[in-house]
Order: sequence, then C-alpha cells, then structure tokens
Amino acid sequence: MLKLYGFPISNYYNKVKVVLYEKGLPFEALESVPCQEEWMLQCSPLGKVPYLETENGFLTESQVICDFLEAAHPSPALFSKDPWQQAKERELLTMTELHLELVVREVYTQAFFGGTVSEGTRNRTEKLLRRNIVAFKRLAKFAPYVAGDTFSMADVAAGIHLPILGMATQAVYGEDFLQAAGIDWKAYSKRLAERESFQRMRADQKAYQQAQQAKKAG
Repeated sequence: MLKLYGFPISNYYNKVKVVLYEKGLPFEALESVPCQEEWMLQCSPLGKVPYLETENGFLTESQVICDFLEAAHPSPALFSKDPWQQAKERELLTMTELHLELVVREVYTQAFFGGTVSEGTRNRTEKLLRRNIVAFKRLAKFAPYVAGDTFSMADVAAGIHLPILGMATQAVYGEDFLQAAGIDWKAYSKRLAERESFQRMRADQKAYQQAQQAKKAG
C-alpha cells in the first residue's frame, strides 16, 4: 500500500492527498513534519514533506509524486490527453505554484503563525503578487474549471493554493489581492468543495486541527 507522509496543514501534502482520493487509491496517511534527522533525509533528501513511500522506494516533491500517480494510475485522468490542452493545464499549474504560492509563502509567518516579516519582504511580495495575479488571470478560464470545462491537475493545485493566497494577503495587507483583481476564488472553491476528494481532504484537515487544539488545551 502507498504511504503518504506529511501533515494536513501542508498545502502540498493536501494536494497529493486530493490526487490519491480522486484516483480512488488506497493509501496510509502517516504524520511527519520537516526535519533534518538522518532517518528523514533517507526518505526526503531535503527533509521536506510530503513524501510518498511506494513498493519501489520513496518519492519527494509534490508534483513529481502527482505525475507518478498519474502515470501509474491513468484513470481517471487528471491531465488532458490532447498535447496542447495538457500543456495549458501544466502552464496554469506552474503559474499557480511558482509565481503565486511560492511568492506569497514569504508572508505566511505573519499571516498565519503570529510572526512578523520585514517591510522589505512585505513590499517585494506585494509587488510580485499583484503583477503575477494579473498574469494568472490572463491564463485562467474558470469555465467552470481553471483550464476550461474539465477538472484537471491544475484545479487540484489552484483549489488548494488560491484560498491560502486570498487569506494571507487579507491578513497581511488588509486586502484580498485575488478578489481585488476580479478573481472570485470563493465561488471557485465552493464548486470544488462539491467534489468528494476535496470534502475528504478538508475533513481530514479539520480533524487534525481539532486534535491539535485538544492537545494544547489538555
């Protein structure tokens, strides 16, 4: 059986979990947090999560894991078989993760964890995000899915990362940059929430958060 390591607050862990649920694959979810212990580095060379244990060994990097799952279990497909449409899906996926999520990650400490970031970081992040969101909007269709009329791997990424971006910018800057750019991620998220895969992932996340709160209270 596949074993997925990570924790339900990690957006990239949740991304892999949604793919596993979409494909109906049995797997065991095992809690693991980033660290630099030697045993961890044997499984995940950078000490990051998520990582996946397979019968052939370990895999790291969420999109590598998702691409492996897509190749090994091609039905139901999460990428179009049409080369051009698949390229457009991958383009949106890359735009979402490299130019939106990786940028807004710079202010997560202040948005979600009670810390603060420097004014320089805030200003640089805002400048990049406002530019990159406009670029993303030029590519995204939301018709009704991000790459067109079919749910794809691009939606797995966008459905997880866009809400975090909206909440983070609201918390740090007092303005939801996505909504300000005319991207209604809340309506999009509501549509994705109708899918069993997202429902199960969010339920896992909620149960984890409640368990963590109980531990603190206890």
